[in-house]
Amino acid sequence: MNDRARALEAIQFHYDVSNDFYSLWLDERMVYSCAMWDPERPDEGLAAAQRRKVDYHLDQVGVESANTILDVGCGWGAILQRGVERNANLAHAVGLTLSAAQHEHVTLVAAATPQISCRLENWLDHRPDSRYDGIVSIGAFEHFASPDDSDAQRLEKYRAFFAFCKAHLNKGGRLSMQTIAYLSMRRTDASKFMETEIFPNSDLPYLSEVVQACEGLLEVTSVRNDRLDYARTCGLWLQRLRQRRDEAEAVAGKDTVARFEKYLAMSSIGFHQGKLCLLRMTARNS
Repeated sequence: MNDRARALEAIQFHYDVSNDFYSLWLDERMVYSCAMWDPERPDEGLAAAQRRKVDYHLDQVGVESANTILDVGCGWGAILQRGVERNANLAHAVGLTLSAAQHEHVTLVAAATPQISCRLENWLDHRPDSRYDGIVSIGAFEHFASPDDSDAQRLEKYRAFFAFCKAHLNKGGRLSMQTIAYLSMRRTDASKFMETEIFPNSDLPYLSEVVQACEGLLEVTSVRNDRLDYARTCGLWLQRLRQRRDEAEAVAGKDTVARFEKYLAMSSIGFHQGKLCLLRMTARNS
């Protein structure tokens, strides 16, 4: 099985459980990535924190002056929807996903919004007619490499993504990327449960690998580590899933719900303890 086929199989294993399952414990727009919390608002709800995160990434790519944007790993389409809301003159908001369930959802939600298009397509195969003003990629980078890759193979895959961004960004265009990364945890200590039961064929980067892969292609303008944001997000997702456990089990089965509860609990602890970090990085095509 080649890399593209394995990537497709791995993404659909996790993200195609059921749209109804995810809708039980995600926010209204089904944003399945780390929220951005305001420390001055301890009682803030999940939807508000997710909107802040979405707006942050759209701000980084200058959505209000953009003509076209691309979302690599677009999930259920929150970036695309919010981008059009914030810029009525946005001509094209294109999303790429390998999840058939996500593609179906975005296509349905965006049926009345001609600026939005979602493609069931690997970014490696994406050939746009023109360059983009901004590229957003949230939670996709951690799926680019596999545990079997050598250091050189992993770096090559990461570098291929940044080369793709450089090739398809207008001069001065920006990439806003978000990814989980190893912090104090060594790659060799990664959880086998996560590798086999939650995110098969996926491996996390180190910050040093991300920066090295980007060198000579894009100019990194900012990097932030918001690991405690993800600790809180995973903890809240777990709480919401447990509150809807009976409904979730009816939709996805007891085994799936038990796996997800374990994974969310482990993730929250990992971010709290600093084993993992949450990188938000902006880079410019200079």
